[in-house]
Amino acid sequence: MARAAVVGAGMTKFGVHEQPLQELFGEAAFAALDDAGVGSRDLDALYFGNAMSGQAENETHLGPRMASHIGAAGLEVQRFEDACATSANAFKNAVQAVDAGVHDVVLVGGVERCTPETGKDTPEMTRIFASASHRQYEQPTGLTFPGVFALLTKRHMHEYGTTEEQLAEVAVKNHAHGRLNPRAHFGKETTVEEVLEGPVVADPFRLMDCCPFSDGASAVVVVSDDLADSYDAPVDVTGVGHATDVVPIGDKAELTATQAARDAASEAYGQAGIEADDADFAEVHDCFTGAEVLASEAIGFAPDGEGGTYAAEGRTSLGGDRPINPSGGLKAKGHPIGATGTAQIVELTEQIRGTVGERQVADAEVGVAHNLGGDAATTVVSVLEGRA
Repeated sequence: MARAAVVGAGMTKFGVHEQPLQELFGEAAFAALDDAGVGSRDLDALYFGNAMSGQAENETHLGPRMASHIGAAGLEVQRFEDACATSANAFKNAVQAVDAGVHDVVLVGGVERCTPETGKDTPEMTRIFASASHRQYEQPTGLTFPGVFALLTKRHMHEYGTTEEQLAEVAVKNHAHGRLNPRAHFGKETTVEEVLEGPVVADPFRLMDCCPFSDGASAVVVVSDDLADSYDAPVDVTGVGHATDVVPIGDKAELTATQAARDAASEAYGQAGIEADDADFAEVHDCFTGAEVLASEAIGFAPDGEGGTYAAEGRTSLGGDRPINPSGGLKAKGHPIGATGTAQIVELTEQIRGTVGERQVADAEVGVAHNLGGDAATTVVSVLEGRA
């Protein structure tokens, strides 16, 4: 049963941009509005995500500025911050609002600038990003997110025998997919050998195991189920699960399970009335190759301990059993923090509509988006399905 529907989708190319935040967001927002065939004055609300601009660019109170820029001043605006899960949380709240009858038409999206165009270099952005970790127990040790996910992945390797070669296969797959995506940050393929020859960032991750910081924006138009049939090509939102886990990482009950993702997936599947095997493809939060391995198991696309094996065997590639990250994922498409969640929803929408060209998943009818924040402490999982 549909709770809401996506009727418009738009995003910028992810990469390096010189435009200020409002211009980047405007590009994605107007693309989504045009796709839906609505104007700014047709909206009831804007649900907007941005995670880091307060520290990175000394810019806060962004919601009204974004609404003003797209000609929608006066709208109710909600601004969300949930680390990397920022705009997925905005999407969840928009779905709940239209499902409850609070609004009928909501624009949802996010924007971030993370590259040196902000005036901050990679080490400084890494420090800023680490503010999403535990202030007393993790930050004083110098732990940043490459280290966080390296610890989770090393434990997975210890428990299940996952190898560096299997991690490299994830990077190879996602770069192959990203080459087919004109909006991806990286359009260049790589090889297992190139990945394994790269410099170590945080053992077992080498440079090509890590996603980039990117600039970009994404947006979708969400409408109530009752209105969806009045739009062209609506895509139903049948489930959205949201869960959190223990912080800090050292207090987690299990390091290989990413429990918040399992809980969010269970909630989303329950709402949608499906099992994991009913899904055709997924966009997951592959901030690092090991994160995709963990996510593929958490959402039920691979049995526990076999996420790396599934990637190496091509089962999660385009043309495989159930593709993961046909967009290229964070690894190749890029990762503008506040825009990543709704960018996944854009990809699901376009895949289900059958409009993505060479990277089209065959017979895509049911898609899953998995977006996590912080040290896997927040996860939002969404299920989208084609309207019968």
